[in-house]
Amino acid sequence: MDIDDRVVGQITRAEMRRTGARHRATYVVVRTSDGGVVVHRRADWKDICPGFWDLCFGGVVDAGEDWDAAAARELAEEAGIAGDLRHLGTGRFDAPGVGINCEVYDVTHDGPYPCPDGEVVETRVVPLDALASFVADHDVCPDSVDVVLPHLVGELR
Repeated sequence: MDIDDRVVGQITRAEMRRTGARHRATYVVVRTSDGGVVVHRRADWKDICPGFWDLCFGGVVDAGEDWDAAAARELAEEAGIAGDLRHLGTGRFDAPGVGINCEVYDVTHDGPYPCPDGEVVETRVVPLDALASFVADHDVCPDSVDVVLPHLVGELR
């Protein structure tokens, strides 16, 4: 993947992590019907940001996979739910050793969130107007803060 989201080659996930190759990932914000945002804490065994909180569910898009299909798959794998995904926008995350082209979605779901694949160890609903405070007070995955939070904070204005 290049910065303009053109496929320039295909490598394994392990090689992508080892080299920091740019890749595609989906980010799915789960909202409750009363306006809360479902945040979750990642398992301690995760290779990226173990034990950190995250503002969304999602992950790496498989080779040849459609963005929408990847978002739905990741939501089912991580949260154990399905729903009508709404596209919020695109984004990009760049940090030392990682480059991600992103598509951001949201879905409304009031739970439960069984989190079947074991990547998530805890969920919590945070009111939208308290999300910035939550981020300030917790270790939160930097990519979800940079990519997702602007979509949500803009709603408060």
